[in-house]
Amino acid sequence: QVQLVEYGGGLVQAGGSLRLSCAASGSIASVFAMGWHRQAPGKQREFVALITSSSSTNYADSVKGRFTISRDNAKNTAYLQMNSLKPEDTAVYYCAADNRVSRVIAGTTNYWGQGTQVTVSS
Repeated sequence: QVQLVEYGGGLVQAGGSLRLSCAASGSIASVFAMGWHRQAPGKQREFVALITSSSSTNYADSVKGRFTISRDNAKNTAYLQMNSLKPEDTAVYYCAADNRVSRVIAGTTNYWGQGTQVTVSS
């Protein structure tokens, strides 16, 4: 089992920045891939970004150039730095982890954080 706890989130004006953190505990060997999804009101959950323990990254087109995912393997923690935020980035952001990249991207992993609200005002 893997437990994921998220930190960060909040309210920010458009153009501002926020950083999310996701700390993993438990069966750490299962967290080769860590990433983020988000779900806006009335919309389906969507993939945002992913990073592997070897620092390979993958981003959704909607956040490329604005969001940066990073990872501290010693702390089993992933970070999502969000810059140039837009009102359409408003959503609940969920951390996800798995030993398979495809499961994190597809959102089919069993390991999720509790979610943290990000609200961007215009």
